[in-house]
Amino acid sequence: MPSKKLDMNRTMMGPLKKIIYNCKQATFLIEKRAFGKISFREWIELRIHLYGCSFCRLYNEQSRSINTMVKELFRSSGGAGLRLDDNYKRDLQERIDKELNK
Repeated sequence: MPSKKLDMNRTMMGPLKKIIYNCKQATFLIEKRAFGKISFREWIELRIHLYGCSFCRLYNEQSRSINTMVKELFRSSGGAGLRLDDNYKRDLQERIDKELNK
C-alpha cells in the first residue's frame, strides 16, 4: 500500500508537470505579460517554467527585444507612414492559417 507521502507527491506533481513541460502556455504567458498584466499564479507558473526551460528563456529574451525595438520605432517616427505591404500581409495570414489548421 503506498504511503501518504508518496500519494501527496503524486498529487502535487500532476499540476507541476503541466507547468514545467508546457512551452505553449509559457509563450502565451510571456506575450500576455508583454501586453498587459498576468495574475500572481500565472507569474509563478511562468517563473517555474522559465527556470527549467532554456528554449522559453531564449524566447522571452527575444520577445522583449522585439517589443522594445518596435516601441522605439514607433516612438522615434511617430508611427507615421509605417504599413506592411499588402502582399506580405496576405502571405503572413496564409502561413498563420496553415499552421493553425495542422
